[in-house]
Amino acid sequence: MDICVVGLGAVGLPLAVRFAAKGHLVTGADADPETVAAVAAGRPPHPHEAGLAELLAEVAADGRLRATTDTAAAAAGAEAVVIVVPAATGPDGGPDFALLDAATDAVAAGLRRATLVSYGATLPVGTVRGRFASRLEAGSGLVAGRDFGLVFSPERVSTGRVLADPRHHPQLVGGIDDASTEQGAAFYRAVLDFDPRPDLPRGNGVWPLASAEAAEFAELAGTTYRDVNIALANQFARYADRVGVDLAEVIEACDSQPHDHLHRPGIAVGGPCLPVHPRLYLWNDPHATVVRAAREANEAVPAYAVGLLQGALGPLDGVRVHVLGASYRGGVKDTANSGAFPLVDALRRAGADPTVSDPLHSPEELAALGLPPDDGKPATALVVQADHPEYRDLGAADHPAARVLLDGRRVTDPANWEGVRRIVLGGGGGN
Repeated sequence: MDICVVGLGAVGLPLAVRFAAKGHLVTGADADPETVAAVAAGRPPHPHEAGLAELLAEVAADGRLRATTDTAAAAAGAEAVVIVVPAATGPDGGPDFALLDAATDAVAAGLRRATLVSYGATLPVGTVRGRFASRLEAGSGLVAGRDFGLVFSPERVSTGRVLADPRHHPQLVGGIDDASTEQGAAFYRAVLDFDPRPDLPRGNGVWPLASAEAAEFAELAGTTYRDVNIALANQFARYADRVGVDLAEVIEACDSQPHDHLHRPGIAVGGPCLPVHPRLYLWNDPHATVVRAAREANEAVPAYAVGLLQGALGPLDGVRVHVLGASYRGGVKDTANSGAFPLVDALRRAGADPTVSDPLHSPEELAALGLPPDDGKPATALVVQADHPEYRDLGAADHPAARVLLDGRRVTDPANWEGVRRIVLGGGGGN
């Protein structure tokens, strides 16, 4: 099968590689010439994705994966076009479709009859039918559902696990009509493999849904649920600090029965998905007060963490505070919506002198991101922002000037911090 994947980013490139490894002929299209050149040479622009470098080199060398900046030409030669360009959010929190509109128009310019077009990036409910169908029709002269299939099928993956995750989760497919759904389901059955999941009532594999809107809603509902659950855990953490109870013990006790599934509190909710998708949902449902309150509660945690430092040290004017971790979560080189940014801002507003280090980012990379890199001067306070595995063995001997450690991810070993006041969010001793 000839397949075109539009958008060779952190999700699109592993997707294209996965299709090619399955034996299909794949053309990856991207507007960035440097990304295209790297992929064509078999070099991943995102080197920290597990297993990607080896598989990309293999499929690029034998010609199963090609790359181009000419999206229209790539679409013209494809039986299926998968668009994984993300929808960003603008300053007002609403969606910014600029990149997706451009990709859609480029696909439309080359679209042929009987081709399947599938959108994989998370979208507000109704976007495929209400926005992109008309753009594809206008640019191609074809009619969606009659002349070409059109579906939404979200890529339900996490950074660092993009190659592995699709085997473990059903692939949701919803079209603008029944024929599109059937075409989309047949395509994904041909290009993906799935591990057995006896715990799922419908089993693992391709799950056709009643409509594109149902698939869009399912993707938004899942990620929004996690954001709301984390917000609840973060509010529980504040209360646990006030009443002197360790929330970890409470969560373990609650989750001992199958009806409860409390998430863990943390200093920030980052990444390309969880902070963004609730905003995409709210764009269509502005009356969802629970969703809005949860987003606001999660965004308030970095400032709360700074307050915990003030409670332990007093005023932070001129105090050197070192932030451990720029990535949005441990083990990945990705700063998308990382809590490091609001945490540094909150520290500066409190008068502190913040610095940042990360085992996966060089000082030059941190400076380019607008984060002040560590200059080697001793810090009075440390804040663990990302749960990198390197921090598990960190101790007071590594930071002899530190008086306070605020572990925002509960990743450090308390035995290593004798003589340093160690504060954990929700640990019961933070206020």
